[in-house]
Amino acid sequence: MPQIRIADAARLLGVSDDTVRRWVSAKALRSTADTSGRMAIDGRDLAEFARNQAKAMPDSGASTSARNRLIGLVTAVKTDTVMAQVELQCGPFRVVSLMSSEAVEELGLEPGSVAVAIVKSTNVIVESLEG
Repeated sequence: MPQIRIADAARLLGVSDDTVRRWVSAKALRSTADTSGRMAIDGRDLAEFARNQAKAMPDSGASTSARNRLIGLVTAVKTDTVMAQVELQCGPFRVVSLMSSEAVEELGLEPGSVAVAIVKSTNVIVESLEG
């Protein structure tokens, strides 16, 4: 079972090391010592914690097959007469979308706006960092 050090767990969850340590102190997360004697968290426990911590996205009322919804802050909008590039910061993740300039205007997207990026993809590459 993978053991994930506190700093790595914090990076994966998008929080500070101190936040993870507080969760351990509050017994929201269980820690053990890794092979070097440092505080670590069991990978499965961290995955379960991350799933439980995930906040539900606002329901738009529409039915959709997309499961990947990331709420974020619009950080940049570049438009020309036809197309636009919109950047969002969704927690630790930068998401870039290309759309029509008309859509940007209709949605009122500008830096500082809060928006939801919905990702639907049939081609997602997953890399393993283990072994």
